[in-house]
Amino acid sequence: MRAAVLHEIGQDKLEVLDDIEAVGFGPGKVRIRVRATGLCHSDVSAMNGVLPQPAPFVPGHEGAGEILDVGDGVTGVEQGDRVVICWLPACGACPACKRGQTELCLAGFMNAGTPNFKRPGGDVFGFAGTGTFTEEVVVGAGCAVPIPDDVPFEIAALIGCGVTTGLGAAINTADVEAGSSVVVIGCGGVGISAIQGARLRGASQIVAVDPVASRREAALRFGATEAVAPDALNDAKQRITAGEGFDYVFEVVGKSATARTAYETTRRGGTLCIVGAGAMDDFLQLNMFELFFDEKRILPSMYGGGDVVRSYERAISLWRSGRIDLEGLITHRVKLAGINDALAQMRSGEALRTCIEI
Repeated sequence: MRAAVLHEIGQDKLEVLDDIEAVGFGPGKVRIRVRATGLCHSDVSAMNGVLPQPAPFVPGHEGAGEILDVGDGVTGVEQGDRVVICWLPACGACPACKRGQTELCLAGFMNAGTPNFKRPGGDVFGFAGTGTFTEEVVVGAGCAVPIPDDVPFEIAALIGCGVTTGLGAAINTADVEAGSSVVVIGCGGVGISAIQGARLRGASQIVAVDPVASRREAALRFGATEAVAPDALNDAKQRITAGEGFDYVFEVVGKSATARTAYETTRRGGTLCIVGAGAMDDFLQLNMFELFFDEKRILPSMYGGGDVVRSYERAISLWRSGRIDLEGLITHRVKLAGINDALAQMRSGEALRTCIEI
């Protein structure tokens, strides 16, 4: 079967091969025919080494498809079911799951060290224990979450990561209050979803910040009340808040420099929500006096900060009722053979989300 493979960390292009085999099928596992997958910035971060991932590997973790086969002991899904692929399944038994913090379950991360594929040259891993830039993938049954028949695969794929992460950051983690002021720094698919979440919660002012003009224009369509380039953020802070700062600031880039800007843009007593996934050697510097004196809440948000399956269901319900726009997030579509075009679109900032149709 075909899959897009990164041979070595640091390479900037993928090779689409046709000699890949999905492996690991057996008890507790399911085989999925991938129909659509989104390109998330985390895939690029894994490719360049910002996020740890053994190589060679098949990127992709934001996917949807249909069940081809189920292993012994699998319940809840059966052959032919349409599913969204969850890259962070909850085991239900670890301390985090028992506390109700299923987004902190490490079971899914443990899968990243087990090869999902093989080819004549040896083992091939799947990013985040999945690897959706492929025609088929074998994953644990908990990674296959059933979706209703009326949800298109491309919409389900977005819900599998970016939409759930952005919406959840605003709704679950930050718990944005009605009438509040919000800034979102970084307006790709996740940032736009955070904007939609803040709008749903009734924020009165939502300022989108991004260096790419087309993304700023898109943010206005999705609910931002104002969109500015990074060098105009301080002016917006002065105009809108008289220099005090905003109630909620979302950092959706994953870099210490933008996180520091986000901290300085947050009012005293306000909330800074860290959504972007950054590198282990990129340190955010804060002094002990400002931490004490400013009393700003710093809230990291992992995968939307809530129960993933419930978050999927909520996103589908909101999409069905027209409360959120998911179709509009898909600005580009390519086939698997065009995966490197999709990477170029993301790196340039041209795309909000590129849907890879498989």
